[in-house]
Amino acid sequence: MSNPVLVNVLRGSHVESRHRGSIAVCDPRGRLVASWGDVENPVYPRSAIKLLQALPLIESGAADHFDLGGAQLALACSSHSAESIHTATVSAWLRNIGLGEQDLECGPHPPMNETAAAALIRGGIEPGRVHNNCSGKHTGMLTTCRFLDEPTHGYIEPEHPAQQRWFDTLGEMSGADLRRLPADRDGCGIPVVAMPLRAIATAFARVAAPDDLAPARGAAIDRLGVAIADNPPMIAGSGRLCSELIALTGQRLLIKSGAQGIYTASLAEQGLGIALKIDDGSGEAAEVALLDLLNRLGALHSDELEALAARRRMPITNTVGRITGYRQGVLP
Repeated sequence: MSNPVLVNVLRGSHVESRHRGSIAVCDPRGRLVASWGDVENPVYPRSAIKLLQALPLIESGAADHFDLGGAQLALACSSHSAESIHTATVSAWLRNIGLGEQDLECGPHPPMNETAAAALIRGGIEPGRVHNNCSGKHTGMLTTCRFLDEPTHGYIEPEHPAQQRWFDTLGEMSGADLRRLPADRDGCGIPVVAMPLRAIATAFARVAAPDDLAPARGAAIDRLGVAIADNPPMIAGSGRLCSELIALTGQRLLIKSGAQGIYTASLAEQGLGIALKIDDGSGEAAEVALLDLLNRLGALHSDELEALAARRRMPITNTVGRITGYRQGVLP
């Protein structure tokens, strides 16, 4: 199937490029409420499922045992920009569980935030593992390992209980038989499984409307949702759509980006879940397409649409800062 064009790139008034993709919008029973393109072809959800991967942190009792606050719980679901608020929280959290940066098995990379990256360069400091955008997720997994007295070395391996826990949780939430689907490693080293967009959207519809889930799972979902809504900067960072949109909408609309042009969202008012994938992996196009979809679904209020105007029709500038075109959503 040739997926439809979701975003046009305009130079002046002429379409210069097009981004194709697919979208699934599901209810908690897995029924498609709306769809565009092939929603059964498996895609890697990457970081867009971190909220689901963080559920064992609460369900195991580890979050309560180590007295984790909302900032840490939000960080467990994040792809953070390695601003000081993120790295300081990760470092303190690791100390709280009796571990250090050397126990993280995600590799170092420069901060996603340009100001933070420049500060390291000026200080002659090499990026560490706490600067990895997934270090909050990894610290959450290590926290559960410490609480359950499991080995912390090798916690990223597929057979380790830390990985098996979220893998089982994801299967339960999505209704998919994950062991029959393609799998490999994510950028941060943990396993990643390719899933149909329909299954991913179903999982996030159950986040949006968890009434039919076991009480303990519903309570864990609500706790993570409150933590993210109360701490928007922790889920991403300055200038990032996830943080900006959650700051505007609170727990009503939780979104999460993933590498290679994927987004998930749970819409509490509508009781729906969304999974969106841009074929060519463009994160900018995914952002524009998501906002176009949320507008189409009536999930954004008029003041929110106004605040997000520059993201909904994303300006493209040249080297002297002149606007030469736009990315804009064109849902068929």
